[in-house]
Amino acid sequence: MKYLGLLRHAKSDWDDRSTRDFDRGLNERGRAGARLMGRHIRSQGQKWDQLLASPAVRVKHTLEAAAIGIEPTYDQRLYLAGPETHYEVVREQAGDADAVLIAAHNPGLQDLVLALVSHENETPDFREAMVKFPTASFAILELPIDDWSELGRRDARLVHFMRPRDLDPNLGPED
Repeated sequence: MKYLGLLRHAKSDWDDRSTRDFDRGLNERGRAGARLMGRHIRSQGQKWDQLLASPAVRVKHTLEAAAIGIEPTYDQRLYLAGPETHYEVVREQAGDADAVLIAAHNPGLQDLVLALVSHENETPDFREAMVKFPTASFAILELPIDDWSELGRRDARLVHFMRPRDLDPNLGPED
């Protein structure tokens, strides 16, 4: 059994519209959401063997604020990646890790959940994640595989999904 964690970057800062997408940081709400989700991730008890991350500034700032406790390996390919690219990066980087956490972007993370979870394994958490995978959301997929080379089979189960607003209603959608 392998575990794949997915952490979407927190709410980005759009104050300076001239900033390149890659270089955008977080706004205050994003920093608060990242800190909250970091506490939540640490409280789950799941030991993450490896953290693979997009090098985009907002992902780096999310990880700094979340303080998950594992040093990230940044891979440019995870910037705005789709499922196949996520598979490729994990297959190359995960080695013998049992639990890999990816910090990256949407729509790629939501698409990854959709690509890995079979219809038979759909849960209420899966349905919530398919409606929306908001900023700073965190998910855990349980994969019935022995080796990361098998990643991509559509037999995963989404066993955990948490959004910042689930922990603090003040971090929910803005009216």
